[in-house]
Amino acid sequence: MSDRSTCVVIGASHAGVNCAFALRKEGWEGEIVLYDADTELPYHRPPLSKTYLTNTTASGAIPLKSRDSYVREQIQLKLGHKVVSLDADEKQIEFEDGSIKRYDTLVLATGARPIFPMIPGLADANAVFPLRTAADVEGIRKVLDGNPKKKVVVIGGGYIGLEIASSLKVLGAEVTVLEREDRVLARVTAPEMSDFFQELHTNNGVEIHTGKKITAVEQKASASGIICSDGSEYTADIIIIGVGIHINKELAEQAILTIENGIKVDATAKTSNDDIYAIGDCSYHHNLHYNRYVRLESVQNAVDQSKIAAAAICGKDVRYDAIPWFWSDQYDIKLQIVGLAEGYDNIIVRKEEKEQPCFSIWYFRGNNLLSVDAINNAKAYVVGTKLIKSSALIAKVKLSNTAVPLKPVNLILDA
Repeated sequence: MSDRSTCVVIGASHAGVNCAFALRKEGWEGEIVLYDADTELPYHRPPLSKTYLTNTTASGAIPLKSRDSYVREQIQLKLGHKVVSLDADEKQIEFEDGSIKRYDTLVLATGARPIFPMIPGLADANAVFPLRTAADVEGIRKVLDGNPKKKVVVIGGGYIGLEIASSLKVLGAEVTVLEREDRVLARVTAPEMSDFFQELHTNNGVEIHTGKKITAVEQKASASGIICSDGSEYTADIIIIGVGIHINKELAEQAILTIENGIKVDATAKTSNDDIYAIGDCSYHHNLHYNRYVRLESVQNAVDQSKIAAAAICGKDVRYDAIPWFWSDQYDIKLQIVGLAEGYDNIIVRKEEKEQPCFSIWYFRGNNLLSVDAINNAKAYVVGTKLIKSSALIAKVKLSNTAVPLKPVNLILDA
C-alpha cells in the first residue's frame, strides 16, 4: 500500500474507532481520517441504558480511547463533521459545509438511528427520548432533576426497553412498559425467558402491559396522556422510545451498494464496491456457522468485524467467522447470550440449585444447538459457547439433569 493512500472511516462508535486503530496495527501507513457528526469524544454505548443512566454523578460517558491515543496513532479524529453525500465514482465524500474529502478506501460504520413510531401527537409531546446517545441520557437526567419519582412510560419491551426500565426504577421513577406483542422479548427469546423478565420487573415495581397498541399521545399540562386502542390511558412525565432502529444506509444508497437487511458485505466486510467496506450495526454479513446472512446490533460484532475489515484493507487473507454473543444487565440479574436462537424448534431449561436465580435455556433446531441464554450462570454461557463452536450433538437427557456436572465432556452425545 502507498504511504500516501487515504482511508476514510465514517462513524466513530465501536466499529469505526476500532477499525481505525486496527488499520495502524495491521500496517496501514497512509492517512486515516475518522469522521463523526457527534461532537463528543467517541464513547462506550452499552452502559448508556445501564450504569451511565443510574450513575447521576457521572460527568461524561466512558471514552473508547483517550484523545491522546488518536494523536499517537496518527488518526485524524474529525468530530462534528456530518457527511451528506458520497460519490463512489469520484471516490469522495461531501460535508454539510460543502467541503470535499477524497479517499482511496472508505469504511462505512454509519450505524443506526432509533425508530420513532408514527403515533399521532408523539412528536409534539414533552420529554420524549430514545436512548441511543449520551445526549439522550443527559436529557432524561435533566427532566428527572430534583424529582426522580416522575412517571415514565417506556414504549417497547425489548432488551433496551427493559434495561432502561430497570435503571429508571433504581433511580426511583414510577415506570410503566407498554409492549405491542403479547409478551416482552417476543422476537428474541423463548416464552420462558419472557415470563422470567416480566416477573422480575413486576417484583421490582415496574408495571408491564403487553398487547398494547398506542393510538395517540395527548399533551396535558406538563404530562402526556398515552392512549391505547383498548381504551386504556397512561400518564407520563417522560416517554422513552425503544421500539427498534433504522439502518443509516443513505450514503450506501448514493454509492449504489447492495442493500438487503443492511449494507451487504462479504467475509472481509467488503461491500459490492471494491473500495468500500461496511462494519457494525449497518452491515449485513454471512455467518459461516449458521450459514445465513445476519445483521447484528452488538459490540462483539462491531469490534470483531472492524478488525477483519482492517486486516483485509491491508491485504491480509482473512474472513469473518465468529459466534455472536450479547449481554443484558437488569437489577441484580446478568443475562449472557451466545449464538442465534432464530429457527429453534425445541428448548431445554436447566435450573441450578442456588439462592439467587440461576438457570439457562438451550435452544435447538432438531438436535443442533443454536444458542444459550444464561441467567446469572457464566458456566452455562462458557460451556454453551464451546459446544456451539464445535457443532457437537448434545445428550439432552444429561443436559436437563442438574445432577450431571455442566461440562462439555459430560454433555456431548456418546462422549
